Amino acid sequence: MTERSVLPPALEARLLEVTQPDPEHKLDAMDAATIRERVLKRIHSTRALTTIQVDEGEWAPFSPKVSIKVLRRDVDTQSYLLRLEPGAVLLPHVHVHDEECMVLEGEMRIGNLVVKQGAYHLAPRGVAHEPIRSEFGALLFLRGAIPAASQVRWGRAAVHALTGR
Repeated sequence: MTERSVLPPALEARLLEVTQPDPEHKLDAMDAATIRERVLKRIHSTRALTTIQVDEGEWAPFSPKVSIKVLRRDVDTQSYLLRLEPGAVLLPHVHVHDEECMVLEGEMRIGNLVVKQGAYHLAPRGVAHEPIRSEFGALLFLRGAIPAASQVRWGRAAVHALTGR
């Protein structure tokens, strides 16, 4: 909705929902856009530093054995944490933007590459990578495109990642 959102995704979605054109209440598209922009400008004008403490924010299911905590989101990228439980697998996928990753705890394996705690990994835009696995669990910080199911590469590698066959 905006270049740099400062609202939690659920609140931003609600703002968008309540400021849609509504002929029943005489709110046309121009009025809706004006209201939305005024609210966001007011929020941006009072914006300060953002700190999310370890016990703040919400973890949500992402995929089996994987949880996500969104830290910051803008138009088409976000900063987020992924918690991989032991045995977690992320299917092979292609990135629509560069994605940066830091392993904060534990380790993961991308294909045959082991990425340990403290390591940095860059997945460039347009490059696919192998399934990501964590045998013992991991906590990852990522900055990149907002994940979408359309990025998953459904093929032999995905089937193998899910079934082991």
